[in-house]
Amino acid sequence: MREITYHKEGDYYIPDLYLAEDEYEKNYHIGKYGHLRLEYLKKYKKADYTIMFMEGSLRKHIVDTDKQAKERFEMLMNQMLEKNLLDDNLKNTDTLKWVGLMNNYKHSVEDIIFKELIYI
Repeated sequence: MREITYHKEGDYYIPDLYLAEDEYEKNYHIGKYGHLRLEYLKKYKKADYTIMFMEGSLRKHIVDTDKQAKERFEMLMNQMLEKNLLDDNLKNTDTLKWVGLMNNYKHSVEDIIFKELIYI
């Protein structure tokens, strides 16, 4: 817990409150999954959001969640494509069918990610 200092303005002592700049992975660009997790925390887990915000661990949580979700997405998509082999010619012969199958795989994988990492 941080020590709170005060300064006097007239007859009142005002706390010197400020948020320290979070240096965790400063150059990391938070992606889709990190933003979804942040919005979920703000809307449905206000107590957790507030605690992490005040402790300075919110950025770390969001960045780590985003990284885990991206890694999980790649792993699950690779597994999905290995189990459901698509003919290379399908992309050239029936593009709409190929796009539909790829979108189905993507939505299935994202549904797993949302349930396991984002909306918990």
